[in-house]
Amino acid sequence: MKLRSLSDLFIVELSDLMSAENQLIKALPKMAKGASSPDLRKAFEDHLEQTKGHVQRLQTIFEELGESPKRKKCKAMEGLIEEGEEMLGENAEPAVKDAGLIGAAQRVEHYEIAAYGTAATYARHLGDTVAEQLLRQTLAEEGETDKLLTSIAESSINFRAEVPV
Repeated sequence: MKLRSLSDLFIVELSDLMSAENQLIKALPKMAKGASSPDLRKAFEDHLEQTKGHVQRLQTIFEELGESPKRKKCKAMEGLIEEGEEMLGENAEPAVKDAGLIGAAQRVEHYEIAAYGTAATYARHLGDTVAEQLLRQTLAEEGETDKLLTSIAESSINFRAEVPV
């Protein structure tokens, strides 16, 4: 597909986000299962439900645009998830593994924050106030998830990971 306009690029960006979110829906249950901290497990489980809502918002935007997501795999998310899966496979003390999972999850959140911010800016420039509002709603949720992960890490996990068993 030749990108002829910002509208075309917007569809590509939305398609990338759809792929990223669908990949996360598959990865988050594994991350929750691998977490030893109940707070971290709950954060992953809650974010899974939130991510399903992100997919629904993206579907709403595609419907409003009369488009469908392009068959494109988000390679960035694929790599970030692969890093998280590597952490799951590490032979590590539980708190150390949890700290590593938080780091992997925050890299995912930062990618999503950048991608949703970009898409929302495109929507604003294109005059699509509905899409912009939906994208900014998701952007805010991704930011809150990032803050929650930082809070969980700083409340106890990083301290427990620092002290060798």
